[in-house]
Amino acid sequence: MTHVLSAVAWPYANGPRHIGHVAGFGVPSDVFSRYMRMDGHDVLMVSGTDEHGTPILVAADQQGVTARDLADKNNAVIVQDLVDLGLSYDLFTRTTTGNHYLVVQEMFETVHRNGYMVEQTTFGAISPSTGRTLPDRYIEGTCPICGYADARGDQCDNCGNQLDPTDLKNPRSKINGETPEFVETQHFFLDLPALADALTEWLDGREATGLWRPNVIKFSQNILKEIRPRAMTRDIDWGIPIPLDGWREQPTKRLYVWFDAVIGYLSASIEWARRSGDPDAWRRWWNDPESLSYYFMGKDNIVFHSQIWPAELLAYDGRGALGGEPGAYGDLQLPTEVVSSEFMTMESKQFSTSRGHVILVGDMLARYQPDALRYFICAAGPETSDSDFTWAEFVQRTNSELVAGWGNLVNRTATMIAKSFGEIPAAATLEPVDEAVLTVVRDGFGSVGDLIGRHRQRGAIAEAMRVVGEVNRYLTVTEPYKMKDESQRERLATVLHVAAQCVLDCNTLLAPFLPHSSNQVWAAYGGEGEFMPMPRIEQVEDLDPGHGAGLDFYPVITGDYSGTPRWESRPVTVGAKVDKPTPIFTKLDPSVVDEELERFNAGSL
Repeated sequence: MTHVLSAVAWPYANGPRHIGHVAGFGVPSDVFSRYMRMDGHDVLMVSGTDEHGTPILVAADQQGVTARDLADKNNAVIVQDLVDLGLSYDLFTRTTTGNHYLVVQEMFETVHRNGYMVEQTTFGAISPSTGRTLPDRYIEGTCPICGYADARGDQCDNCGNQLDPTDLKNPRSKINGETPEFVETQHFFLDLPALADALTEWLDGREATGLWRPNVIKFSQNILKEIRPRAMTRDIDWGIPIPLDGWREQPTKRLYVWFDAVIGYLSASIEWARRSGDPDAWRRWWNDPESLSYYFMGKDNIVFHSQIWPAELLAYDGRGALGGEPGAYGDLQLPTEVVSSEFMTMESKQFSTSRGHVILVGDMLARYQPDALRYFICAAGPETSDSDFTWAEFVQRTNSELVAGWGNLVNRTATMIAKSFGEIPAAATLEPVDEAVLTVVRDGFGSVGDLIGRHRQRGAIAEAMRVVGEVNRYLTVTEPYKMKDESQRERLATVLHVAAQCVLDCNTLLAPFLPHSSNQVWAAYGGEGEFMPMPRIEQVEDLDPGHGAGLDFYPVITGDYSGTPRWESRPVTVGAKVDKPTPIFTKLDPSVVDEELERFNAGSL
């Protein structure tokens, strides 16, 4: 058994999330986590809402509420959406908790004590009309390196290079378009050059494994070529106080949201352990060199997970050029793999909430089955290249693959069993055709599992559906629906027994992808209880009142996944009751395409 940390990118709480977001961080991490539990590993899947930073303040101002009120509202929406999608978090929390504040401050103090957090005078951007600080991400201009016209003040999304707002040509405020003023200000910078050799050695070691997606490892290595200190504090009043004398008393100096957000993986693990009754349980995933950790996100977050977060960990451990000693958390392990997806577009255009070019997760799940969305993301998502969500393809894949392929196999088999026996019959002597299909299905555990374990989920679900197709062909060849004579009853029982065995094993193969329907299939074939454990929402009390943003109670996602089935074939239960089934998947009328496009176009006006 291996300890596996599934570290899932933290959705930003300035608004509800759209399906492009969950295609990058949500569904891929859940499929992997569910499979790894089924394969016998001890998985800890953590995340939460990222709630600090200027975008929250800007959105709150626009709505006439406080930053905390806005974060509370959007946290509740995001939590509900992710539970409805079936994401099996051990803990999904928030960055405004007292626990998170304390963990972040411990990380900062140790990194500072080890010499990797250095104070520098820099230039901060001020809005001339309001006098408020303009953080890097709210300044745009022309990239001095590649000439991209809409580069941000912290990074150019076109060439991937880190920037400062003063680097931009023709800088402008993203809020109101005015030209910012630059004034001197003091900040702490993470000394990335002092960590560059250690980062290079780590990345080269990761490349040598051959496991990382090529685009991720190459991008990560390229950004090291222009490495320089990175600001870790900001002139802002919404964030975590800087835990040093002379700084913590300044109400407009806070730790940068991207310093604190990535530490959330550690703080969420610690919070989970504290709530479990074993406060040190998190160490099995963070201090053990044999543990594995996988970080799931979209490609716009690679730099923070393959450079900034590993640099923070190295600095905390004292493994940079300046040396140092770990703090109270001990030696913290670096990521095993950064699993970054590309972008999903919608009807050939980028998602844009501000322009109404968006499908919110909550709206999608209100109209369609969660497993239909999960299936589309797994089969056609942005795994290693950008992909496009179209309503036409969503309807086509739902109807021709889920309904006509897998759903048809489940229902036709259950219908024949219910009609002829009312329960799963015992098998007589197996013929070669029976043995052959059972072998195909059993072999699927190896091929599908290997692909999921290597983050090749598109290939994995295609392989699982290929196996489903072989079982459908088995029924076509054996024709049990024609066996009406009493002399054929023993053979009919054998074929339907084999078919039930194949269906339930295929259900196991598809369970990481389609957990909701796996429970329905299990029940349809006489199974008792929950086949795939599902997440739940709990209201919890802040563990460290007085240290965070003033939370009393807040919702978390958690679950008991100890009943997760094993990744293997298990004999069907002869005599299990099977009634005439109802369809597992809903067939979509072709008119859905025009209806959704009309709704979408109306929202984009």
